[in-house]
Amino acid sequence: MLAIVGTVPDPDFPLLDAPVTLEGKVLLVGDHVIAPDRGTPALLGATAQACIHLGMDMPHAFLVGDEGLGKGSRDLYAHLVNVLPERSYATLVFHYLQPDVDWHNKVLLSVGEMHPRPRLVADAGFMYAAKMSGEASAYDLFTPDVGELAFLADEAAPHPFYTRGFILQDETRTPELIRRTYEYDNGAACLLVKGSTDIVSDRTGELARITGPSEEAMEAMGGTGDTITGMACALIEYGLPVPDAARIAAQANRYAGQLAKPDPGSQISDLIPHIPLALSKAMNQ
Repeated sequence: MLAIVGTVPDPDFPLLDAPVTLEGKVLLVGDHVIAPDRGTPALLGATAQACIHLGMDMPHAFLVGDEGLGKGSRDLYAHLVNVLPERSYATLVFHYLQPDVDWHNKVLLSVGEMHPRPRLVADAGFMYAAKMSGEASAYDLFTPDVGELAFLADEAAPHPFYTRGFILQDETRTPELIRRTYEYDNGAACLLVKGSTDIVSDRTGELARITGPSEEAMEAMGGTGDTITGMACALIEYGLPVPDAARIAAQANRYAGQLAKPDPGSQISDLIPHIPLALSKAMNQ
């Protein structure tokens, strides 16, 4: 089974440890309806849609409200430390959580007690915590954008706030940032760098480059990176090698955008219904 860990920006949202269902555009975690418009809910929506298309069990979610102060994240970290050693997941995905090195390390120790050990995917805040802890190599896939990659590549930055300006967010320097990330052991086994060009790499170098199709309206649409990560997680759970899952997810996301024909007012939930056809097209190439 695939499990996803993350937050929603609502301090009153309870801690949920519950199955995910998707009925049309309605995403439910347990009996809570959530709009899959950005962040972890967008990732959950994309993953659920991909799981339905691939004929797989629906994902499980660990979700909590956290508006950025960290209380919800700490509550969820503590819950994971307690329950993970007794759970069995083939793929475990960590997304928006406030970075906390101490709690990250406690969660990773709990993962080490799971049998069998799941494949690990990290994005957003938890990916930051993995790098800050020096444990990036414990992960199978990171899915940074170029700004997040700049932090991974900066061996001297203890926190994203201190990423040095000379390596910031210039997509022409993505190959150099990937090289630096691996040189200083701050990368997962596979990197999917999301941008105007999506690049899949590992320690040996670039494995795939996805350049089109390109929908200009998607550049302003929040959550498109979350849907890529969600599809990649579903494809890993489906059994594809991690680099292939990353490449197909990046390509399918572009096809889904093309099929949705988004305008500046479109939401990521408008993209999710097109994931089945987009995945079929990308997987048949």
